[in-house]
Amino acid sequence: MSEFSSQEVEDRKRAVFDSMSPRRQKHILKKGYDKWDPFEEPKDPIDIRKDKTNRTTQMLVREFLQSRDAEGYSNAYGRGVLEMALGIVNDDDRFLGMYEFVRWHQALLKKEGHE
Repeated sequence: MSEFSSQEVEDRKRAVFDSMSPRRQKHILKKGYDKWDPFEEPKDPIDIRKDKTNRTTQMLVREFLQSRDAEGYSNAYGRGVLEMALGIVNDDDRFLGMYEFVRWHQALLKKEGHE
């Protein structure tokens, strides 16, 4: 994360924390928010699922959210990104259907001059 200023890192850390469930937030607060690093690599990556680009769900979410303006998305947006990443990595038909529908709809908008 060295390519980001300490304020950007803190903003992103806060965005990840805010998108978590209250129960998970409580768990992190109990251990210490300052000690928590949501961007550290998993300790034991033996059985971690990856997508076709060889990225984990965590890597996909982190890369995508870092490409966005932290002020430009809500907690619901972050949760949606996480759900989609999990669904795609796990080859869940529900999420693959949503992904394909969005691609189809984007092409439809472009075709009809709405983009």
